[in-house]
Amino acid sequence: MKILIEDPSDGEEDTIIIRCRQLDDRLLQFIYEAKMRKEKLTGLLGGTIHLIDPTSVFYFEAVDNRVFIYCKEQVYESRLKLYEIEAMFRDTSFFRASKSCILNLDKISNITSAFNGRLETTLKNNEKVIISRQYVPALKEKLGI
Repeated sequence: MKILIEDPSDGEEDTIIIRCRQLDDRLLQFIYEAKMRKEKLTGLLGGTIHLIDPTSVFYFEAVDNRVFIYCKEQVYESRLKLYEIEAMFRDTSFFRASKSCILNLDKISNITSAFNGRLETTLKNNEKVIISRQYVPALKEKLGI
């Protein structure tokens, strides 16, 4: 693979061009990661608005018609709905784990079988998140299991 970096002309916006014979999983992952880094989230904490890098998010959870953003050490409230977050991060490492949770697959430490066809994930911050059985086949497909 060859990488070219050029300075754009004055007034020209930054552009990424990908020329490839076949768009493989490696390139798709690169595109999705670049897309995810471009997005920024806003979260509320103690009346203050914080900008959050999506790569630092462990998961999103909806509780009592409110959506929370769980990072390693902080929990923020989001003004977005869960379906809006899901659409925003489609084709990235974020995955719908249940009706009320979207999980960042990059933050999973391990996965074990749980009761009734569900899976239990342990995240890198040692939190446990259940994956509902209706979402298990999609997870296995996404992970190539």
